[in-house]
Amino acid sequence: MKLMSRTLFDNATLATLQGDTGYGLREQAALLVDGDRIAWIGDAAEKPSLDDTEVIDCGHRLLSPGLIDCHTHLVYGGDRADEFEARLEGASYAEIAARGGGILSTVAATRAASEEQLFTESLPRLEALLDEGVTTLEIKSGYGLDTDNEIKMLRVAARLGRELGIDIKKTFLGAHALPPEYQERADDYIALVCDQMLPRAHAEGLVDAVDVFIETIAFSRAQGERVLARAQQLGLPIKAHAEQLSDLGGAAMAAGRGALSVDHLEYLAAGDVAALASSGSVAVLLPGAFYVLRETQLPPIETMRAEGVPIALATDANPGSSPLHSLLLILNMACTLFRLTPAEALRGVTRNAARALGMEAEIGSLVIGKRADLVLWDVQRPAMLCYRVGVNPCAAVMRAGVWHRREAAA
Repeated sequence: MKLMSRTLFDNATLATLQGDTGYGLREQAALLVDGDRIAWIGDAAEKPSLDDTEVIDCGHRLLSPGLIDCHTHLVYGGDRADEFEARLEGASYAEIAARGGGILSTVAATRAASEEQLFTESLPRLEALLDEGVTTLEIKSGYGLDTDNEIKMLRVAARLGRELGIDIKKTFLGAHALPPEYQERADDYIALVCDQMLPRAHAEGLVDAVDVFIETIAFSRAQGERVLARAQQLGLPIKAHAEQLSDLGGAAMAAGRGALSVDHLEYLAAGDVAALASSGSVAVLLPGAFYVLRETQLPPIETMRAEGVPIALATDANPGSSPLHSLLLILNMACTLFRLTPAEALRGVTRNAARALGMEAEIGSLVIGKRADLVLWDVQRPAMLCYRVGVNPCAAVMRAGVWHRREAAA
């Protein structure tokens, strides 16, 4: 990777994602990167003439912000292909969890894995996302469910970011499931999360946000609120998995506490959408889990639109309910399964995804002064990113002014 002092992207079609709706499209445009920042945007006919500047003729191809995967469980041990088969034979996600499968099977595999093994197994999953233009992502813990193993997962996530030179936001999800040693003692486990696990992870600088799974197979609204309250005492942003399988009111509770995002939301009551709108919390939709679990209950998307709730999208990459490692596939699923428009979908993995990570001021749109996270695509219209399945049109990727992939840039 070579750091360019200045790079001019000429003759481009820009999807700036500026404005409240749409692509923010600019045709026959140019964009200048100086160091790690976007320094100038304008008409190609008015581009600046600068010495020591590399010029990339985009040939009217699409230039967009780097993609952002704002909800993943990318670090884990083992797989759950057997559960995939069981669901096809009629078992539900909740039934599999009740008999010791689901998250707990991944917990056993993750606890047994060394830090090096988790890194080695997670690396190709991350590289698959990066190959499709992802420049920032979140990775959650939640498959350790004890202090040492949660710390282990977060260290692996941090190492992945360092070694690949990308932003990885680390989210503590100690309240993901009840570990086997705490069966029938959920309140005691929540006390462990609040009093020992989270404070230690935070003290080691491994936590950027705190999440909790509020669901019938996980934790109650009251238990989830205890975790989020403790996170806020530590000055950490909060999130919640909520209303995925049932309506426990977790989304409204988390939004009321100012959550960055509430995620899943298939069973979100239409009346609770106003809580998200008033708080500014992002609704992160996860069509991969909807697809894999063969869910039929759609999130209240029309109500979200009417209330002006920002909608983000993510892979939810995990070994059980969403073993997907393609954000481009998620764009297509969001349009076909959730009936989002292509513009809404692209905003969902750029500007709104940045907001879900608390990073909208830094990334997610092409704006002068923002970080130069860019993707050049071998397409000329943004809708093509949502339209085709199984084709990767990513031609070049730049993050913070550094080329991460550029074989087809010129």
